[in-house]
Amino acid sequence: MVSVSEANPEKVIMATAKELEKIKEMQPPEWVKYVKTGVHKERPPQQENWWFIRAAAVLRKVYLNPGIGVARLRKEYGGRKNRGHQPEHKYRGSGSVIRKVLQALEKSGFIKTENRKGRFITPKGQSFLHKITKSVK
Repeated sequence: MVSVSEANPEKVIMATAKELEKIKEMQPPEWVKYVKTGVHKERPPQQENWWFIRAAAVLRKVYLNPGIGVARLRKEYGGRKNRGHQPEHKYRGSGSVIRKVLQALEKSGFIKTENRKGRFITPKGQSFLHKITKSVK
């Protein structure tokens, strides 16, 4: 069996996103159509299902890095902002988007919060990811 860390990340994330779309607790907020994913972005994401793709990517990151929090995820989903003639600077990703994704994953039972130590994957979340990884080749 191929583990989540060894499998092709893009295929695992896309397959997980399709499965997350079927879960009732994972429905995106109404403002998802209008929001950017960070200060460094000029426009909102073009994909219709970007919320589920981000949720799948966050779920995979929580699996690979137990105890990860919003601050570290903001750093990972950040990027460089094009400021014209001025030098580029690194900016963090949107904390609100990451928080809402983590809250939705907690509500569906895939991750849990331990007192001030970050987010951890639950056995339900582990089996969910293992099942998807096994189906992806």
